Amino acid sequence: MSSLERSSLFQLTMVRFRLVLREPEAVFWIFIFPILLAVGLGIAFRNRPADVLPVGATTPQLVAAMSADHGLKATLTDEATGRQKMTTGTIVLLVIQQPAGVVYRYDDTNPDARAARLLVDRAIQMAAGRHDAVPATNEFVHENGSRYIDFVVPGLLGMNLMGSAMWSLGFAIVEGRQKKLLKRMVASPMPKWQYLTAFLLSRLAMLVIEVVVFLGFARVAFGVPFRGPLWQLGLLCVLTSLVFSALGLLVASRARTMEAVSGLMNLVMLPMWILSGVFFSASRFPAMIQPFVRALPLTAAIDAMRGNMLEGMGLNQMLAPVALLLAWFVAPFAVSLRIFRWK
Repeated sequence: MSSLERSSLFQLTMVRFRLVLREPEAVFWIFIFPILLAVGLGIAFRNRPADVLPVGATTPQLVAAMSADHGLKATLTDEATGRQKMTTGTIVLLVIQQPAGVVYRYDDTNPDARAARLLVDRAIQMAAGRHDAVPATNEFVHENGSRYIDFVVPGLLGMNLMGSAMWSLGFAIVEGRQKKLLKRMVASPMPKWQYLTAFLLSRLAMLVIEVVVFLGFARVAFGVPFRGPLWQLGLLCVLTSLVFSALGLLVASRARTMEAVSGLMNLVMLPMWILSGVFFSASRFPAMIQPFVRALPLTAAIDAMRGNMLEGMGLNQMLAPVALLLAWFVAPFAVSLRIFRWK
C-alpha cells in the first residue's frame, strides 16, 4: 500500500469518526442509552430479601399456623371470598379446611403460588407436630456473578455493539447515496475497498470509548465481575463490532432510501433482539429452533462475552462461537464488496 493510499484511508476513517461524534442522537444511543438501560434493569432486578407472600385460609387455626412463617402473610377468609381474592391477585393461595385434611387452591403456573404452597404446607405440618428427620441449616451466599445484572450486562453490551455498528454504517451509506455524495466518489481514484474499510476502522475507534465507558460504569456502579482476561474480552468486542459492521455494509450496499435501509436493518436485528439471549437465556426457546438461535451472530457474541466475564473462560474454550463470528464477518464483507452500488 502506498503512502497516498494510507493517507486517503486515514482521512476517510477520520471523517466517519467525526461525523458520528457530531450527531447528538448517535452519542445518546451509543453511550448514554445502554447505561440508562443497565441502571433501570439493575434497580428493577436487584437482589432483595424474599417477598412476603399473601395467602388466605378458612379457619383461624390455619391462619395462626401460617403466620408463624415470616415469609407468609395470612388472612382469614371464607371460601367464596378467597376465590375472588385469588382472581384479583390479592392472595396467591387459598387453604381450605376439610374433614379429611386441607386443600391448597393455587395457580401452579405462578412461581409465587408454587413457593407459597411449599411454605404453607411446611408451616401447617410443623404446627401439627411434624419434625424434620434430618437437621438442616441455611448458609446464605450473595456472590457477584450470579445476579441478574451480571447476566444482563454482556447481553446489553452485545446488543449495543450490534445496534451502533449497523445503524451508524447503514444510515451513513444510504444518506450519501441519496445526496449523490457516493456518485462523486466514483470519479475519484479511491478504491471501493478503502471507502468500505474506512467505515470499519471508524467503528473500531468508536468501539474503544463505547466499551470502556459502559463496562467501566457496570463495574463501578454494580460491581459486575471480569473473571476472564481483559484483552480477550476486548478482542471479542472488536470481533463483534466488525461482524455487525460488515452486516451493516451488506444491508446498505444497494438500499436507496432511508425507509428501505431502516426496514432491512430491523428485519436483520429483530430476530436477534428476541432470540439471542440479551435479557434471558437463549436456551429457553424450544429445541427445534435452537440450531437457528445458535447460528445467529449475536447469540455467539453474547455467549462468548458471558463466558469470559462470568466464568473466566479463555478463547481456547470458546472456539465454536469465535469461529462463527469470524464466518459472519468474512462472508458479509466479501459480498458487500461485490454488490456495493455507488448510486
